[in-house]
Amino acid sequence: MSSPRYVELQVTSHFSFLRGASSCEELFAQAALAGIEAVAIVDRNSLAGVVRAHEAAKTTGVRLIVGCRLDLADGTSVLVYPTDRPAYSRLCRLLSLGKKRGGKARCVLEWPDLVAYGEGLIVTLVPDLADDECAFRLRRLRDAFGDRVYLALTLRRRPNDQFRLHELSNMATQMRVPTVVTNDVLFHEPARRILQDVVTCIRHNVTIDTLGDRRERHADRYIKPPDEMHRLFNRYPEALTRTLQIADRCRFSLDELAYQYPEERDDPALTPQQTLSKLTWEGAAERYPEGVPESVTAALQHELRLIEKLEYAPYFLTVNSIVRFARSKDILCQGRGSAANSAVCYVLGITSIDPGRNDLLFERFISEERREPPDIDVDFEHERREIVMQWVFETYGREHAALCSTVIRYRTKGALRDVGKALGLPEDLIGTLSSQVWAWSEEGVEKRHVEELNLNLADRRLRMTLDLARQLMGAPRHLSQHPGGFVLTHDRLDDLVPIEPASMVDRQVIEWDKDDIDALKFMKVDVLALGMLTCMKKGLDLLAEHKGVNLDLATIPAEDPRTYAMIRKADTLGTFQIESRAQMSMLPRLKPRTYYDLVVQVAIVRPGPIQGDMVHPYLRRREGLEPVHYPKPELEKVLGKTLGVPLFQEQAMRVAIECAGFTPGEADMLRKSMATFKFTGGVSHFRDKLIAGMVANGYDAAFAEQTFKQLEGFGSYGFPESHAASFALIAYASAWLKCWHPDVFCAALLNSQPMGFYAPAQIVRDARDHGIEVRPVCANASRWDCTLEPIDDDGRFAVRLGLRMVKGLANAHGAAIVAARAGHPFMSVDDLWRRAGVPVGALTHIAEADGFRPPFGLARREALWAIKALRDEPLPLFAAASARETEIVPEIAEPAIVLRPMTAGGDVVEDYRHVSLSLRDHPVSFLRHDLRRRRMVTCLEAMEARDGRWLEAAGIVLVRQRPGSAKGVMFITLEDESGIANLVVWPKVFEQNRRTILSAGMIAVRGRVQREGEVVHLVAQRLTDLSADLASVGDRETAFPLPHGRGDEFHHGSPTPDPRGLPPRTVRPRDIYIPDLHLDTIKVKTRDFR
Repeated sequence: MSSPRYVELQVTSHFSFLRGASSCEELFAQAALAGIEAVAIVDRNSLAGVVRAHEAAKTTGVRLIVGCRLDLADGTSVLVYPTDRPAYSRLCRLLSLGKKRGGKARCVLEWPDLVAYGEGLIVTLVPDLADDECAFRLRRLRDAFGDRVYLALTLRRRPNDQFRLHELSNMATQMRVPTVVTNDVLFHEPARRILQDVVTCIRHNVTIDTLGDRRERHADRYIKPPDEMHRLFNRYPEALTRTLQIADRCRFSLDELAYQYPEERDDPALTPQQTLSKLTWEGAAERYPEGVPESVTAALQHELRLIEKLEYAPYFLTVNSIVRFARSKDILCQGRGSAANSAVCYVLGITSIDPGRNDLLFERFISEERREPPDIDVDFEHERREIVMQWVFETYGREHAALCSTVIRYRTKGALRDVGKALGLPEDLIGTLSSQVWAWSEEGVEKRHVEELNLNLADRRLRMTLDLARQLMGAPRHLSQHPGGFVLTHDRLDDLVPIEPASMVDRQVIEWDKDDIDALKFMKVDVLALGMLTCMKKGLDLLAEHKGVNLDLATIPAEDPRTYAMIRKADTLGTFQIESRAQMSMLPRLKPRTYYDLVVQVAIVRPGPIQGDMVHPYLRRREGLEPVHYPKPELEKVLGKTLGVPLFQEQAMRVAIECAGFTPGEADMLRKSMATFKFTGGVSHFRDKLIAGMVANGYDAAFAEQTFKQLEGFGSYGFPESHAASFALIAYASAWLKCWHPDVFCAALLNSQPMGFYAPAQIVRDARDHGIEVRPVCANASRWDCTLEPIDDDGRFAVRLGLRMVKGLANAHGAAIVAARAGHPFMSVDDLWRRAGVPVGALTHIAEADGFRPPFGLARREALWAIKALRDEPLPLFAAASARETEIVPEIAEPAIVLRPMTAGGDVVEDYRHVSLSLRDHPVSFLRHDLRRRRMVTCLEAMEARDGRWLEAAGIVLVRQRPGSAKGVMFITLEDESGIANLVVWPKVFEQNRRTILSAGMIAVRGRVQREGEVVHLVAQRLTDLSADLASVGDRETAFPLPHGRGDEFHHGSPTPDPRGLPPRTVRPRDIYIPDLHLDTIKVKTRDFR
């Protein structure tokens, strides 16, 4: 007798957010084990998980049936399965319609919609009880859909359950509607039941104790093998067989989705390829007025041939038109990434890397063997990018353009917080636990951390919280929008995937993320935001306005020795890419003197080169401590620029091509296989080929082995040279502006916040160290942005802080004050209040920021006292009197009083609280007397001490970083009134002082000075928390309101977790951390110090 067969038609994945508790990969693997031949994924009103399911189905061999559960507005729930491609398109349109009505994360569908779009869909009613309501719905479905209607039979595990199924079956027979068995699966194995209850609590925002009957109905909603299903439904054999019938009728597969890129034609007489060719040669003539060099002509012809063969011309034309539009609106933009390898992109003006001057490799960008869509990333100014995005929507139409989504997944802290709330742990306990977690840690809260907090691990709730939080990590929470990846199509986009409105006005996103799109080979155009471009644009505008110097990124003087001298001193705070701690400590060792040195500098401080052990050999060779040796001249041709050490991905590929006889396409496959060598071991057959090829070409076997090791070390994290070159251009431009015009650079940087690595306090401090006068916020002199004010010193300007620095002040109110002021300064607070017509709250914010001291001589307390007497509207009687007298008639004449002035320390604390920085004394200077008594030296003294000396220093914590490539070593930057000190904390010391390091605002550190040439570190041995001393500066109980720059990973999360720390995965890992996801899109809940 053959074993029973069964198809599971109702499976909910965790893309039914906070409802399903298992991923598609887990569900399909379990189905394969159970012997189920096909599985239908039916998420609620969504197709967000079908691409993941499609990939899992390919891996496991269990067939995927694409489906969806629709919850209609009248309470009817149906499962729908498209039978073919047109039916799938109608389902996508139906979902897009419901999402458009419902708005973000909701879907409103009525019965007529289902009928209108229902052709080709198999519809299964999900019934509750066999009552009149159910009979009415079933009759209505039968009349509309005929033989495509089924009634689902599902066990509920309630009293009289078999009787309920019997009645439903009878009703279906009376109405001549066939029944079908489903299991309504929510998780793949019984152990997930508890997590499922917890996500239900999170969805309803209640604790597990008060969840009550909102919890899902029963415990056995996991995948069961066919014989178990036949045992449970032995009275309904036909209903079991019909699962196979439905599976047979639904033959639609996602592989049928044919993606077409929109046609780009400026001139209807020319094909896209001819248009691109015409634009390319016109652009080449512009870029090379002296005549196009032969090598560039050859490169252009080679690229155009390959583009024609792969039919990518429309894609290049799209990016070209986007860039042309941005330039017409005077928005700075620059291409980056592997596209900078392309000569076509250069002559079209998309990228700025001249392929004639750099030996770049087009196959890194587009390869025939790989046949993957090209990826051109273009950065725009982050404040004006929205103009470009709206232009794309309008040009291509909202039916044909949308952004990718990004799946927001639970990370350690979020999982801990939500699970803790659901299990009813008190807020303060959840806060204490999450304060022990590093932003990207993969392991969650460890046992020893809990013990250090004196918490009792025998407590069941606490133990379950930590356990379940670990299980929840990586589960999707909701869909958000990708920072700028557009999907554009020729036919309607909502025929391929449902579109929903984003939470931002006038934006729409598809339900799939960039991995899903890659899997289905869709093309996406990246319109990314780069804060530094905004800063450079504002800086160059200020330069033209105040100093009459008209420059743009391309005309900034190149190879300026004074700029490189500044870079070599690591005086790069605020510049692009070379401002982080690791970069600053590398600059004095690498000593850049030319643009190419900067390209190397940007690329070398990356996990790849560090891990492949290339940094030290490169530095030793640069300093002449190690001879540079090339066994053969062709190797010198490839690695000559980097002294025989492969630092870039293109060089790794070139070595394979020149020395081991690979074709360019094979070399790119080698790079791709290295990127995943951790997981698959697919690199081994390349290894044999590489080593054999090198030995055959006369290389020593040991040398070939060493070369392979170096390449393997950075396969996935090496930087493309073209990308480093694009970034080095902006890095040089920002350094030039800082070097020659520090006043302009400071104002532009403050006006572009939030961006970069440091908080405004450090930017202002750095400017003042460079001799720039910074003036406080002033109600009579400040505009919304920070501005430049002339001073006697010829050519230099003072920076006036703008009203944008005042916390809590709305842009509209700031603008109203500036407009009302026009050419007539305000005479008093009363005058400002009447003329500007802004609410009293706005004036209070300015008073708290001490904005009335410069114009009216009113200290904080006096200004707040004066505002206390005002209301949002003047009294009509007094308003009329003032109009008649043409001077202000005060509403109350009250005696002048003398308020007790604030202490100097109190003023500094208030400055930090309301402007995030202080132009008065540094907070640590108030504690210097006490620190001296404890024999603590200043940061400057610590950094100037001799090598090997033991000492103790103290300062406020600016930056905490723990790069993945540093094997757990932590870098901390402290600041006091004298300067900054760089600490190195070894993992052992970090674990001993974990609480202090992660929570203290001010730290005292005892350690040993370590000097390496010009790079000085203090290696920590013991750390002490001085937050209480810092809080005493303003004589108050609360913590000091210390602002954190975006470089402080503990507060803002590092840009990405280091891939080497992740466990190996058998299934291709899903990239949920988007490296370009700007942190300013992540709202960090601040602590409130009132």
